[in-house]
Amino acid sequence: MPTTDDPAVSLYFSVQVDGHDLGAFTSCDGLGFEVAVEQREEGGNNAYVHMLAGRIKYTNVKLTRPLNGDSGKVAKWFATMAGTVVRTQAQIVARRPNGEQVSSWSLKEVIPVKWSGPQLSVDNAKVATETLELAHHGFLEMG
Repeated sequence: MPTTDDPAVSLYFSVQVDGHDLGAFTSCDGLGFEVAVEQREEGGNNAYVHMLAGRIKYTNVKLTRPLNGDSGKVAKWFATMAGTVVRTQAQIVARRPNGEQVSSWSLKEVIPVKWSGPQLSVDNAKVATETLELAHHGFLEMG
């Protein structure tokens, strides 16, 4: 059976923003968009209500991973901003454990919204994780 037809069961997500490799993340949530829809009723038309497409809203992308050697890459990227946040491009690539690319998404006009570092405590045996949240203005066409 060809592996290209297999569903992507176990994945990780490699992330690059403005050419900065931010490493691998184990969770990627929020790749999507919504279209605001206005309803308009037309007098004499009882068959349906007109649904007019409005603005597109892109949801923020949340990337999560356990604390590891790549965690410092996010801090290095933040340091390049020097207090000024500039919109840039990002690429998220879903990969199988062997590194094979399953799919990818290119985001335009990306800015960091939030970074949450791990909550470290000797009283808690949980895995220390970090989360990076990115806002964007849409997807770039894939060549």
